[in-house]
Amino acid sequence: MIKRTLYFGNPAYLSFKMNQLLVRLPEVEKNADLPEKFKQEAVASIPIEDIGVVLIDHKQITFTQGLINALLKNNCAVITCDDSHMPLGLMLPLESNTLQGERFIKQINVSEPLKKQMWQQTIVAKINNQAKLLQSRGGTIRNMQYWASEVKSGDPDNYEARAAAWYWSKIFPQISDFKRGREEAEPNNLLNYGYAVLRAVIARSLVASGLLPTLGIHHHNRYNAYCLADDIMEPYRPFVDKIVCEIVDAGLDYKELNTELKQKLLQIPVLDVIINGKQSPLMIASQQTTASVFKCFNGEQRLISYPEYS
Repeated sequence: MIKRTLYFGNPAYLSFKMNQLLVRLPEVEKNADLPEKFKQEAVASIPIEDIGVVLIDHKQITFTQGLINALLKNNCAVITCDDSHMPLGLMLPLESNTLQGERFIKQINVSEPLKKQMWQQTIVAKINNQAKLLQSRGGTIRNMQYWASEVKSGDPDNYEARAAAWYWSKIFPQISDFKRGREEAEPNNLLNYGYAVLRAVIARSLVASGLLPTLGIHHHNRYNAYCLADDIMEPYRPFVDKIVCEIVDAGLDYKELNTELKQKLLQIPVLDVIINGKQSPLMIASQQTTASVFKCFNGEQRLISYPEYS
């Protein structure tokens, strides 16, 4: 089932009743001139079981504890934004899989050679997806195809960085001297926003698969609680890049993240991707990917199921 992504960018009262998320608007609640019946009818409701991601982007939004509990019990990712409207925090359930303890042990005890092999697969998938997107935009990719074929266990030659340098120098031909970086010029703001949404989707799927998002196969940082999410999302990044390319190509003003741009980027969870030879929404594909990650940890298989850009 495809889960919904909800975005709240205006003042609202969010509560929980009868397995529904209830949305009330303060301006309606406080208007004494409106009849009580109208106020009751103005309440919107969404089934909790239909929600996958909730993004909170306003200081005057009130959450009840009952709602938070209900969302987390249904493995929903709750994202909060900062003053610049960029995703800042992510809330996930501590328990979302009945075999979580056993799976944690498998993850913790995974061997270094296996982690390096899994990282090799991840980088090959990422470079191939980047190359296909770049090719669709008229870019030269023979060198990227070569680099993908040469990636060894653990990527000791850092072909990921070589491919990224070439990819980012060519992906936006209409932008001279584009540099990819969190603090660099636009459209990095769009990429940062999109990657934050993607990260939440992947982290949610990892938790559902009974894995710790903190323990990565490559990324490791004492201050990063989502190292494994950052690893596994790598081959998915080009799907975010595609949306940003479409925004840039359309000539839209992307200096500031307005509602129109956010609506486009919040479509990331429902993007169609190809995984295991079949078309699937990205959120569903991510669940297949994280399930395969555990199977690798558990010795059931050696390959991670990643989507292919087409």
